[in-house]
Amino acid sequence: MYYTKKCSECGATDLFIDREKGEIICRECGLVVEDKMIEFGQDHREFESDSGEASKRRTGAPMTYTQFDQGLGTEVGQKSDLANLDTKERNRFYKLRKWQYRISTAIERNLKLALAELKRVSSFLKLPKSVEEEAAMIYTQAVQRGLVRGRSMESVVAGALYAACRRHEVPRTLDELSEVSNIEKKEIGRTYRFVTRELGISILPSNPADYIARFATALALSPNTQTKAVEILEQAQHEELTSGRGPTGIAAAALYVAALMNGEKRTQREVADVAGVTEVTIRNRYKELIDKLELDKKKKGKAKKKK
Repeated sequence: MYYTKKCSECGATDLFIDREKGEIICRECGLVVEDKMIEFGQDHREFESDSGEASKRRTGAPMTYTQFDQGLGTEVGQKSDLANLDTKERNRFYKLRKWQYRISTAIERNLKLALAELKRVSSFLKLPKSVEEEAAMIYTQAVQRGLVRGRSMESVVAGALYAACRRHEVPRTLDELSEVSNIEKKEIGRTYRFVTRELGISILPSNPADYIARFATALALSPNTQTKAVEILEQAQHEELTSGRGPTGIAAAALYVAALMNGEKRTQREVADVAGVTEVTIRNRYKELIDKLELDKKKKGKAKKKK
C-alpha cells in the first residue's frame, strides 16, 4: 500500500506502509517516516458460527459512565431467563447472582443505585444523553473522591445533574430539580457548589437568554415577543443590570416587559409560576428594567405611533 507523503530525508514520495509493524517506510532510503500503530480496518473478534469464523462487525457497546461498570462488566444471567431453567439450574442462578453482588465493592453498589436515580431524574427533566453522560461522570468522580460521605445520594445526583446542565447550557432550574428529586433547593445548591469546587469543574455564569424560549412556550407567547425579550436582555447586560441577579428572574421580567410592549398581557403571577420565582422578584426586576432602560418611554412612543 503506497502513501502520499514526502520523505523528510531524501524528499522521495515512494513510501509504503508495513501493516505488520505499523510503520510508513521510504523505499528510496529506508527511513521510517512514521512508526505509529495504524488501524486499517475493523477488529473481527465476534465468533457466531461453530466454524469459528469472525463476523465483520465490532463487538460490545461503547463505554458509558451511565452504567456502574462503565459498560465493561458482565452480569450472571437475566431474570427473563428464569422461565427456561429447571429448579436445579434456577437455584444455581440465584446463588451465582448472590455471590456476584457480595464480591462487588461499596463504590460499585453505590453507583448502581445512584445511576438508576440519575436516569430517573434525567428522564423526568427530558435531558439529552450528553448531559446525562456528563452528570454520571461527575457523580462517579465524586464517589471515588469520597465526596458523597455525609450527604444523601439524591442530593449529590441532583447537584451533578445541575452542574452538567450548566456546562452544556441546558436551561434547568434548581426548582425543577428540587421538585423531581424531592430534595430542598438550598441543599442541591450547596451540594452543587461543593462538588464543583472539590472536583475543579469550571462553570460559566448562566445566560438569562437561554431561558426565554422555554418560558415563552409555557406562556404561549409569540416569536416576536421572544425576540423582543432577548433584545431587552442584551440591553440589560450592556448596562450591567444582570450582574448579581438570578438568571431566571431577570429572564422572566424581560419576557414580562416584552409581552406588555407587544400587547400580550400576562399577569406577574403567571410569569412567576413558569419561571419558578416569586412575584416580588418579577416586580423588582421589572421596575429596574423599565427605569434603567427607559422602556416606559419607548412603550408610550410606540402607542402614539399606532394612533
